[in-house]
Amino acid sequence: MFEEFIGTKAVDERLCFDAGALESYLRQHIGSLKGPLEIAQFKGGQSNPTYCITAADGKRFVLRRKPPGTLLPSAHAVDREFTVLKALHATGFPVARPYVLCQEDSITGTAFYVMDYVEGRVLWDQSLPGMSKSERFAIWSELNRVIALLHSIDFRAVGLAAFGKPGSYIERQIARWTRQYRTSETERIPAMDDLIAWLPQNIPPQTSTGIVHGDFRLDNMIFHASEPKILAVLDWELSTLGDPLADFAYHCMSWHIPPGQFRGIAGLDLKALGIPDEREYLAMYRNRTGQSAIDPNHWNFYIAYNLFRIAAILQGIAKRVLDGTAASDHARDAGKRARPMAELGWQQVDKILRRAS
Repeated sequence: MFEEFIGTKAVDERLCFDAGALESYLRQHIGSLKGPLEIAQFKGGQSNPTYCITAADGKRFVLRRKPPGTLLPSAHAVDREFTVLKALHATGFPVARPYVLCQEDSITGTAFYVMDYVEGRVLWDQSLPGMSKSERFAIWSELNRVIALLHSIDFRAVGLAAFGKPGSYIERQIARWTRQYRTSETERIPAMDDLIAWLPQNIPPQTSTGIVHGDFRLDNMIFHASEPKILAVLDWELSTLGDPLADFAYHCMSWHIPPGQFRGIAGLDLKALGIPDEREYLAMYRNRTGQSAIDPNHWNFYIAYNLFRIAAILQGIAKRVLDGTAASDHARDAGKRARPMAELGWQQVDKILRRAS
């Protein structure tokens, strides 16, 4: 079921650009580049079109660009991706080496950046079929290790003090995604309306500030070909300074989403699979970061907030499908998942309300 996401394809006609112009530009910024260039489009990714650039000597690069057309405000921030990649690569954190950011439209039609191509595995199915129990546990433990490592980095020390505002992260995120959702709304979703009304009035206090990825999930990682080791974390478009626990809760949505609904593992026999349950996984993270005990109502809020947020993101994809600017073949299917994500989010709120009654 994930074959449509894997590998490359010919570049969609509406996403083509002048390879010669790109080659001339990159020769000025990557001294070792040898032309002519072969350009293919990666199948995965609904947001920023992503391309595999192969030089004449076989060396490969990855180009990420803004999609063409009218875009939502503050979306598709390839410049922010480049900024955080450059800072984290210098620390040894697993990201691809970034080379150049081009914010002129004259080369490819939109802003873009180029980074190294990292060879390895992208794992799409979170139940990790075909692996042993110990292999599955090792993969999930590595995910836990890397997100804990990210949240432990001193953002000031790596030059990212201006990468975001230090406080009121969730409040600002709720406001942002409410605006984005209303801008891209194509039908009324009652659960989304309820979340928009309830969430801003019930935000837990932010206990720390760190670098947050914003979309930390299994298929945004490149793993070593044979080892449970992450070589590169991908897709930093939503990264900023924010609440690390909210970022970790986004990563933990998988335990609340059924398989087939946006990459979930809820309801699977996790013990038989060798995958830690949510409580165990949260304890692993707390041990690695020194995070104190978490109020269950606060955790349910974080999960509800993130389900609201992913519903808003998916609604944006649905709108881009209607507008003809979605960047991949599976965008249409993704856009249909906004409603069930919002309904799952309201179920989390219902847990809080029942506990209070």
